[in-house]
Amino acid sequence: MRDEPLVSVIVPVYNEEATLGELLERLRRAPFRKEIIVVDDGSTDKTPDILAEQPDIVAIRHERNRGKGAAIRTALEYATGDIVIIQDADLEYDPNEIPRVIEPIVKGDASVVYGSRFFKGLPKGMPLPNKIANVLLAWAVRLLYWYPLTDEATCYKAFRTDVLKAMNLKCERFEFCPEVTAKALKRGIQIREVALHNYRPRTKHKGKKVRWTDGVEALWTLLKYRFRD
Repeated sequence: MRDEPLVSVIVPVYNEEATLGELLERLRRAPFRKEIIVVDDGSTDKTPDILAEQPDIVAIRHERNRGKGAAIRTALEYATGDIVIIQDADLEYDPNEIPRVIEPIVKGDASVVYGSRFFKGLPKGMPLPNKIANVLLAWAVRLLYWYPLTDEATCYKAFRTDVLKAMNLKCERFEFCPEVTAKALKRGIQIREVALHNYRPRTKHKGKKVRWTDGVEALWTLLKYRFRD
């Protein structure tokens, strides 16, 4: 029997003191072999104190806020697992769904897998601007790359580690998502999608950090990488 793969769970964090502790406990309990790599992206709340109390994780700190993409790139330097998956710290995504997301990679059927929130329509509770942005991004992938992706901006993106490291990422903020999508498809790598069942959207009032300008930047990133290496 093949050994269970090690999954490097990358958690970029910026001022998530309210949910970080619970998220880490959920990750620990989730049924897969893992290393947890958290990058504190210049938090000014109690996030550093919470991380200091977690001896079983890899914790790295940016002294200033640089953005989600920069945090992921930093964490990737420390990843030793066979598979990498991104995990936000705000409890929108349930770590118990990770085994289902990574299963096609574990079986050798895929190199890149996204957990899709939209297999059964748009989720309840998602703010209207976010719904519109997600629909536009999915259609941008269809039009620019001729690929039927349902959820371009999902957090749950899983990769064979060697595949992600070979992409030479340049992202700083939320453009991580369109950059890896574009680079995977430009390299002829199919993106498998797996339905998520436990996604719970949060609003800007509850701390969601994505802005409308990030949607514009994502569209620009998809367009930019379509026509350049």
